Amino acid sequence: MSSATTTSATTENRVFEADVSRLLHMMVHSVYSDRDVFLRELISNAADACEKLRYEAIARPELLGEDARLSITIAADPDAAMLAIADNGIGMSRDEMIEALGTIARSGTRAFMEQVEAAKGKEGAQLIGQFGVGFYSAFMVAGQVSVVSRRAGSDEAWRWTSDGKGEFSVAPAALDEAPARGTTVTLTLLEDAKTYAERWTLERIVKAQSGHVPVPISLIEKPGAEPASLADGAALWTRAKSEIKPEEYTDFYRSVAAQYDEPAATVHFRAEGRHEYTALAFIPGSKPFDLFDADRKGRMKLYVKRVFITDEAELLPRYLRFVRGLVDTADLPLNVSREMIQDSPLLAAIKKGVTNRILSDLGKLAEKEPEAFAGIWGHFGPVIKEGLYEDYERREQLLGLARFTTTASGEGLRSLKDYLAALKPNQTAIYYITGDDAERIKASPQLEGFRARGIEVLLLSDAVDSFWVSSAPDFEGKPFKSVTQGSADLGLIPLLDGATEAGAEATPEVTALIEALKTALASEVADVRASDRLTDSAVCLVAADRGPDRQFEKLLAAAGRLDTAAKPILELNPQHALIGRLAAVQDEALRDDVAHLLLDEARILDGERPADAKAFAERMGRVLARTLG
Repeated sequence: MSSATTTSATTENRVFEADVSRLLHMMVHSVYSDRDVFLRELISNAADACEKLRYEAIARPELLGEDARLSITIAADPDAAMLAIADNGIGMSRDEMIEALGTIARSGTRAFMEQVEAAKGKEGAQLIGQFGVGFYSAFMVAGQVSVVSRRAGSDEAWRWTSDGKGEFSVAPAALDEAPARGTTVTLTLLEDAKTYAERWTLERIVKAQSGHVPVPISLIEKPGAEPASLADGAALWTRAKSEIKPEEYTDFYRSVAAQYDEPAATVHFRAEGRHEYTALAFIPGSKPFDLFDADRKGRMKLYVKRVFITDEAELLPRYLRFVRGLVDTADLPLNVSREMIQDSPLLAAIKKGVTNRILSDLGKLAEKEPEAFAGIWGHFGPVIKEGLYEDYERREQLLGLARFTTTASGEGLRSLKDYLAALKPNQTAIYYITGDDAERIKASPQLEGFRARGIEVLLLSDAVDSFWVSSAPDFEGKPFKSVTQGSADLGLIPLLDGATEAGAEATPEVTALIEALKTALASEVADVRASDRLTDSAVCLVAADRGPDRQFEKLLAAAGRLDTAAKPILELNPQHALIGRLAAVQDEALRDDVAHLLLDEARILDGERPADAKAFAERMGRVLARTLG
């Protein structure tokens, strides 16, 4: 909550929350060139207030009184450089006003601010334009903002004022200056923003950005003028797809999604039969700032007979939370309760139908427009992959949609169908490697034997990859197998022309070295063995056949979900010159130092640090001193 600093009988001055102050500073000092976004945001808020009243009036019709037609009015005064946006929606009480205009509730807004502050110049300005910054965007064009509101059914009205410099005041408003219900936001425009009080500017912005909000919008171009209609409030989703232009979809998307980019894909359909509903969903063209909120809630809105009910009905699985849009049905009662929403078989059927349709349309897009789909996957692939371990029913479908960077893909992406089409003779598995950095895992020594045979390997660097790949048993009959786990079993797959054989039989001296290393490292590794996956490197670490692979184990340990880590297996390349030289060493003290240095080398190659940095340095010093004589 914002805190009160001074209080009188009529006016209370308060300080904005720290997050609001940061956002206001950005708005006031914004260099964003297209400040039109503020009007879209204020109209969107007004439309939400009207929809909330429409919903509350289902149970309490008296709230509408004699003014049942919900509307938004924009009133301009060019001479005074004033602009007002008024609605006759639900309105706000004093406490609601302080809460709504003095705090930030959504963590996505905090994420937005952090990104804008981290960005510089034009990039930061673009971020402002791509995210719905809400009410506070008014301070991009106004030196002072006044909000007068009366909650429907109340005999009290309140006035909120601020210059956007850290404080705001709340005071009772005279009833003859307040709307009968609803809210009026009045802006005192800055010198360089006076064009926002001109008719042509307002018409242009409303038609471009807010022409499809479900509430009529009218304009009073100057004091005393008659209202002129700018938008009729017709619900876009009720019209036939053939009647809707692409730019109309874009306008509506920007309104419903609170983003200012272009939608990457639009899904609009009407379901008929046992359940009837209309769905209009958009895949954003850029990542929403709340994409990785901890609660992972979706933003699809539920309407019943064009009446907004809630945006918390979870109409899509959480791995599609980036989708924006709505579902409108006539099969639910208008007074549907939260409990009914949670337990409704109808909504379960709608969720299934809309999810299937979105995934189906994404599949068609991937087939017909692979470049467009690659852009969607680049933004939302890590989120969609959450469904691979959450949604067993659609796992095969999601695996078909998935795109991967592989050892054979260069800069592009490959599907699993592409992968299966390129299988080598006698290859029986889909091979993958996981890690937290794509470039590092691409250089992993465990890949050497696979490259020598031209075997494609999936390079999985998203955190979610270690989870889904451990629970996805196969794709079209081919199991997933980690190249860092168990035996590679590559002997039956032929080498490429000119490639070096991996895993040739160890000499007696190397076999003796392996036995010595087993003894020296018994407390740190489960086994030491000759490798059939190394061609260039001397050593690598792998996990046992059973249990988590190396990366998954690290993630579990970091999350506190692993009590004891399994000992890794150290593999040696019998053909490596270093291993051959070490096999000839007879000095036991030197061999013990070398054993631990080899293990630490393998750890470093695996992206880890030596287990004991001091001991590592001491051993390295002793070996160098002996070598240099």
